[in-house]
Amino acid sequence: MKTNTASRTAQYMALFRALETNRPSGKRLFTDPYAVSFLTAGFKFVTQLSVIPFIRSLVYRIIRQKIPGALSSGVARTRYIDELLQQAVRNGVKQVIILGAGYDTRALRLGFLRALPVIEIDHPATAKLKQECVVKSMGKLPENVRYIQVDFNEKRLEQLATEQHIDLTLTTVFIWEGVTNYLTADAVAATFTFMQQFPSGSYVIFTYVDEKIIRYPAAFFGGEKLLEDLKQLEENWTFGLEPFLTRRYLDAFGMELLEDYSAGEYRNYYLPERAEKGYEFYRVAFAVKR
Repeated sequence: MKTNTASRTAQYMALFRALETNRPSGKRLFTDPYAVSFLTAGFKFVTQLSVIPFIRSLVYRIIRQKIPGALSSGVARTRYIDELLQQAVRNGVKQVIILGAGYDTRALRLGFLRALPVIEIDHPATAKLKQECVVKSMGKLPENVRYIQVDFNEKRLEQLATEQHIDLTLTTVFIWEGVTNYLTADAVAATFTFMQQFPSGSYVIFTYVDEKIIRYPAAFFGGEKLLEDLKQLEENWTFGLEPFLTRRYLDAFGMELLEDYSAGEYRNYYLPERAEKGYEFYRVAFAVKR
């Protein structure tokens, strides 16, 4: 991403969550009253109008044409990760670390996190803007959340943990959403190595893309256009995994793969009535440290 600007993809995910929040209460997957705080004036206006059914349908159609599958898979992914996170908390983790937090609002909207320390680590440009928006929306930053700024490609997490006094003795759940595909293979491996320092029973919830989308984007519906659009945003994808090798990859870091589903699978589970093609190359994995 550009070093002096907040991530555009983080903005789009906030838009998707804001649009989902404006759906009728019986049909939406979650409620995120904070997502709209991160939107540009134009996106806020669109979100406000989306309460009108025919305008909502029009907005959805435009998004589907521009980024096939992104909206439906994005909101299904949000709900899926929410549930995996709750499962980890029920299993007794004592700390939450969100890597590349973007405009993630889980610490604000999920009640079961309020009693836990949450650490958000992100690129300085996005982190700074996020904190400004949170203060504007809530009047202050939440007391249980720490915001730490870092470029994952420039500073090792071990060094950051020492400088910021991150407690490595607590069982922890890591959320690493929408990040790995922007990193180098070395940076991804270094992050999993860092996670090894935490106790057994710690979890990681992370997304990744099927490496084939990077090597051969035409293999997926909408793949070629998406990668070209990302190139224009200077948010190129640089890392992926072959799904059938993910278990072996995690095993090398002392982690056991518990779940690994594609966007097509979790979208069909949470949104069976909103069938849509696109983004099948995106995946969510859930693993535990042995």
